[in-house]
Amino acid sequence: MSLIVKICGLRSAAAMDAALQAGADMVGLVFYPRSPRNVQVPEAVALAARARDRAAVVTLTVDADDVILGTIIGAVKPDILQLHGSESPERLAEIRARFGVKVMKAVGIGEPADLSDLSHYASVSDYLLVDAKPPKTPEALPGGNGLAFDWRLVAGLDPGVPVVLSGGLTPETVAEAVRLTRLQGVDVSSGVETAPGIKDPGKIRAFVAAARRAAGEGDRR
Repeated sequence: MSLIVKICGLRSAAAMDAALQAGADMVGLVFYPRSPRNVQVPEAVALAARARDRAAVVTLTVDADDVILGTIIGAVKPDILQLHGSESPERLAEIRARFGVKVMKAVGIGEPADLSDLSHYASVSDYLLVDAKPPKTPEALPGGNGLAFDWRLVAGLDPGVPVVLSGGLTPETVAEAVRLTRLQGVDVSSGVETAPGIKDPGKIRAFVAAARRAAGEGDRR
């Protein structure tokens, strides 16, 4: 299996095109009002259309109800739902059954005990995303907040579904992360930005290239 490279938090046509031209396998659209990467449904529809048949479209939500999920799925038609809140394994199973869309569950990792959650989610997910636990501050967002965790905790992890590494990755650190963890994918958002929500095409290209080299893969553009 070749390495999955995901660029998340895309908000503009230029950023989306940069990710696609760099050869990203997955492109992420964030639906979370507190995030500087939040998009509205009409924007997301246009961005997803640019990516269709070129990369898997991933829509990220946080504890969204069925009405919100139904609106996003009906309009954007994502390939994968990324669930980044406190959704339980039972909720994941319900979402998969109701909407018939692949799901990727994000799980925060800060210590070895956090790994116990992964087996429960693996049975009802198509992908898992391991991310840094958010700091306990009022302004913290769900997810890694640009912070890395101890990658040794997930080195060689094999819960039975593909695992994507996230949290604090940059073009400069992704190669080490790929080699150390040997996971099936990497995900980046703030690590390829010049400011919150503003993607840098050069950093996107550098990130994808570094990840591919570390995985022993050539340029797939």
